[in-house]
Amino acid sequence: MAAVAKRPQLTGRAAILAVVVCAIAMSLAYPVREYISLRRSISELRAEKARVEAEKQALLARDQQANDPNWIKKTAKERLHYCGPGEKCFVVMEPGEDERRTTVKQPATTPPWYQTLWESVEAADAGTGRRAVTDRAPQPSATPSTKPTTSPTPGPTKKESVGQ
Repeated sequence: MAAVAKRPQLTGRAAILAVVVCAIAMSLAYPVREYISLRRSISELRAEKARVEAEKQALLARDQQANDPNWIKKTAKERLHYCGPGEKCFVVMEPGEDERRTTVKQPATTPPWYQTLWESVEAADAGTGRRAVTDRAPQPSATPSTKPTTSPTPGPTKKESVGQ
């Protein structure tokens, strides 16, 4: 029996064929991916166009409806509570709606002018040189104020107090 020559599994021709197939696959991958993404964007644009067309048709129908005099009268009665000549119209109020309308927020009361003046005098006396706050009422404190009794704090000089 003659020895059968064992053929190698990977021949030169097979290797070249594999390289060519891989090169073709690699060169086609990017264009195919772009083609698929463009098809997807086209379908999204078609869906958006259909939505815009439906919105356009709804607006055209609403425009045609606005030209109808019966629709105008009906809308005026519903939205504006319009009553035609010879009609009696009633407005039904819900319970509790009166209380909501009557409770109006009161603006913050400002203290009287003499109180503001006195607070500014005390602020100048303390040497802070700040103006008294006029948008809120003074709050009574639970503890007595602690003012230094031994030596007064130095006040602002004449130059500083002129600008304030």
